[in-house]
Amino acid sequence: MKKLLPLALLLAPTVLLAAAEDSVVNWSQIVGEIMAPGVDNPVAGISAGTTPWSTRGGHARVNISTGEVSFGVDGLVLNGGNASGTPGPITKVTGTLVCNPGTSGQKVLNTQEVTLTAQGNADFHGEISGIPATCANPLFLVRIGPSFVGAAGRWLATGAIRTIGD
Repeated sequence: MKKLLPLALLLAPTVLLAAAEDSVVNWSQIVGEIMAPGVDNPVAGISAGTTPWSTRGGHARVNISTGEVSFGVDGLVLNGGNASGTPGPITKVTGTLVCNPGTSGQKVLNTQEVTLTAQGNADFHGEISGIPATCANPLFLVRIGPSFVGAAGRWLATGAIRTIGD
């Protein structure tokens, strides 16, 4: 037994590190919502923007254990209509983590609003709180910020190519 205790003490940090790494979720791309104008494409009960959006790229990272969040989106612009190639009137977005989508335990958590530039770029580094102990099938959305009354909360882009672990 005395020989096993030092081995257990050596392995304990490895086990804890592995658990911490498994709590990090990455999306290596952010892709725009591409439905036809006026057609809703709800995700986890959240309505989509009313026109198609495209992106040049982006990423998102959430540490489920600590609440640390970072995301960036590049070239989030309307795809069609008179404001095509621009973000139109949308100047603020939020990042949204959805845990347990489509279940009774669904939880929707938002970052603070960040500025969306005239070129459709936005970046956020910060934290969100209230992540449930179980966050199965996590989704990441970029949504219209709450300061845009009338369409606030509609999703414009989503995280794609999800990996879990660092």
